[in-house]
Parts: sequence; C-alpha cells; structure tokens
Amino acid sequence: MWDVLVGQQRAVERLQAAAHDAREALAGRPSPAMTHAWLLTGPPGSGRSNAALAFAAALECEADVPGCGTCHACRTVLERAHGDVRVVESETLSLGVGDVRRLVHVAQERPANGRWTVLLLEQADRLTDEAANALLKTLEEPPPRTVWLLCAPTSEDVLPTVRSRCRPIALAAPSVRAIATLLESEGVDPSMAAFCARASLGHVGRARGLARDEASRLRRADVLRVPLQVDSVGGCIVAAANLVEVAQADAEVAHAGREEQERADLEFVVGDPRDAKGRSRGAVGAFKGLAEDQKRRRTRTVRDSLDRAFIDLVSFYRDVLAVQLGTDVDLVNADAAPEIERIAHVSTPEATLRRIDAVLAARTAIDGNVAPLLAVEAMTLALRAG
Repeated sequence: MWDVLVGQQRAVERLQAAAHDAREALAGRPSPAMTHAWLLTGPPGSGRSNAALAFAAALECEADVPGCGTCHACRTVLERAHGDVRVVESETLSLGVGDVRRLVHVAQERPANGRWTVLLLEQADRLTDEAANALLKTLEEPPPRTVWLLCAPTSEDVLPTVRSRCRPIALAAPSVRAIATLLESEGVDPSMAAFCARASLGHVGRARGLARDEASRLRRADVLRVPLQVDSVGGCIVAAANLVEVAQADAEVAHAGREEQERADLEFVVGDPRDAKGRSRGAVGAFKGLAEDQKRRRTRTVRDSLDRAFIDLVSFYRDVLAVQLGTDVDLVNADAAPEIERIAHVSTPEATLRRIDAVLAARTAIDGNVAPLLAVEAMTLALRAG
C-alpha cells in the first residue's frame, strides 16, 4: 500500500516507524515516533491523502508488522470502509465549525473494532478559523486512543495554533522520471508516460488522468492555445469565455446525475415540496439546504477546473521564460515548442513575468470569490497587454 507514494521514501519511513511505535504505545511502552496529531503537507498530487490513508491502515493493521496492506483491517481502511477510520473529504469551499464539532464528538469514542479511532481531514486548509479553533481542545488534550491526520498543501495553510499541535510530515513533488516509471508499470506506452509525467507538473493523479483520458489531453491543448488567441480584445473575451464554459461543463458532467439522485432520495424521505403534504413535513427547507450544498460543490468543481488551466498557463509561460533566458532546462510543454519559441522571440522576459503574475492574480481573485468570468477576462486582457 505504500507503493502508491511515488518518490516519498523519507516520509514513508517516518510513518512506518510511527505505526510500529503505535503498537508500543498500546502496550504501555514509550513511543517517541508516535503522536496523536499529524499534519501531512505537500504540493497537489504529491500523495498526502494517500500517505495519510496508508498510515491509518498501518495503525489498524492486524499483521505482526503493521502496514501489510492485505489484511481485513488494511483493506477496509484503504477502501474507506473501516468503522473506526473517518475520512473527511470536503467537496465545498470550506469546512465549517458544525462539521468539526461532529468530528470532535466522534473523536471521544473508543474504537469499536480496531486499535485506534482515526480522523482524517483531507483538506484541512479549507477549515474556517472558527472550525480550526474548535479543534484546538481535542488536539491539546486528545483521547488516549484517537489519532488526527490533517492534510494541507503547506503548513502555512492552517492556523499556527493548529499546526503547533501536530507533528509535520512533508511530502515532495515526485520527479518526472518517477512518475513516468509509475505510468509505464501500469501499462502506459513509454512515450505517452514521458509526456504525461512532464505535463502533470508533479501531480501523479493528473498524470494518470492525462494518460487514460484523451478528452483531458485535448482540454489541456486548448488551454495552451490561449496565449495565441489573445492578440485582440475580442480574442481575449472569447478565450476567457471558453475557459469558463469548459469549467462549467466539467461541473455539469461531475454532478448532474448525482444531484438528480440526491433530489429523488430526499423527496422519497420528506415528500415533494410542491404539495401540501411535503410542505408540512419540512420538505421546502430540506430541498433548499440540498440546493445550497449542490451549488457549493459545483462552485468548487469550477474553481478546481480553472485552477488546472491556470497551472498549465503558468507552465507555458515558464517555458517561454526559459527560452528567453537561454537556460539549459527541459521544456514542460515540449509538444508546444514552436508556439513557445514564437512568443519568446516577439516578447521580453519582463513581459513574460508580468503574464505569469496575471495568471496568478486570477487564481487569487477566484479564491476571493470574484466571479470566474470577470477574473478570467481580466487575466486574458492582461496577457495581451503584457
């Protein structure tokens, strides 16, 4: 189960040592490598959630050496079906105080079948300040058989009061070679594996997606054409609209069927909000709450889709800058080398840096709840002016 973590040997060794010492702790012996709260950090795609899940499996493992990956406990944890391991994956913009208080209540319970009660927050960076503060007491005075596993891109993405109560585990971005080797071991053609490993920018999940899904490769190619489409104001507006439309289409594909089923399930329980019987049973309020949750999920999906586009654009201009400065580094987007050379020769390094800043500013604006179309239009216009 540890082999899913590409290029993370140091982190794996620390987590394995902690799992071993967790056994010692349960036997009443000192356990310097084990503690009750962990903060796993690393760039997107580095495998921090997989590392946390593997560690949870090792803590619950039934084998003599923890972390076998094959016993019933390991398999159920890895399948996210173990009764004593609660995995929290936020599909919305934030994790609120109500969510955390429910988890704190679970944390007080002794494990029903396993060795530990494990609470795994896959996006601890989405905790609101109030929610993070609600965690402090249980992190400060933990129940004896409870372990918290928090995941975030960097330690700076969680409150200092939270990270000071956790032991850090830092994961690095896997190398291109390591990702390509992984893809080849999964049956991907070597040339395709090399392409996807470069294009993923160290994100193992995205590398797999590019290797397996032609539509993902086509969307990425469309994004890399944006720098060639912003030679006029009209081109900027059209390019921005296309990017946002693709992101919204991704949200539609990801959620439409699920949302329909959720509405049908809720109607079965509380009734149709359009008739008197349904209204009397509180169906109107229940459907309103469901609609709000679905809207938040779609908003998160749109943001994530746009974020992938922004990262691809930054990588494109990074390549342009590398050519302009004459650096001896491989291009991330070698498949777009002619376009990169062309823009590099008609522009300057200063202009390229301004364009990179414009892309990063769009990411920041969307995180600050600016309407996606406005933020992306401002970006494309800045790419032209740069």
